Amino acid sequence: MAGREDGEPEYRELAEFRHRIGRFLRFSEQAARAAGIAPRQHQLLLAVKGTAEGEAPTIGALAGRLGIRHHSAVGLVDRLAARRLVRRRRDGRDRRRVHVELTPLGEELLRRLSLHHRAELRTEGPALVRALRAIIGSSR
Repeated sequence: MAGREDGEPEYRELAEFRHRIGRFLRFSEQAARAAGIAPRQHQLLLAVKGTAEGEAPTIGALAGRLGIRHHSAVGLVDRLAARRLVRRRRDGRDRRRVHVELTPLGEELLRRLSLHHRAELRTEGPALVRALRAIIGSSR
């Protein structure tokens, strides 16, 4: 970010952008809890579904995507598997590699949460975009 012509960053714009992101993240956390899962579990379900079509991510890839340690991802997968929201599948060529897939129950829960998130973004998204544009536009 280049900042203003006088070299000062746009504190007000940055603060507004962080506020808007925080509002959405709090909404997302509350929505996950209302659906009966932890926010990180929701993030993992979304990361699994967001993987390229026809591919199932490994636990290591999910850990990287979520920015958590491998053993933490294993714990998340364990808890989601116990609730029948995901299942593990061993790699056919390398039995050490474990892939994670959504179950039909996990697909349905994620679909409901994602529709709820999309509705929230339709409402609150324009303010978030305006806040981002205020920063990007002022740095040109």
